[in-house]
Amino acid sequence: MDIFKLRAGEDFIRLGQVLKASGMVESGAEAKEVIQSGQVLVNDETEIRRGRKLSKGDIASYDGKEIRIG
Repeated sequence: MDIFKLRAGEDFIRLGQVLKASGMVESGAEAKEVIQSGQVLVNDETEIRRGRKLSKGDIASYDGKEIRIG
């Protein structure tokens, strides 16, 4: 599992942003598509909102890959 570190002063990152920044998807449009089609899990639950705020300790999963927010 990879760890995505929040920037200093940030309390959260949006789900679509973390998928793109971590390389799990290639574009924001792809992030929107995979999220809205129910292919992404957050903390082992299907998430369909790309604007979902992820905080330290949350885990996002897609296509067999996991990333923890740190």
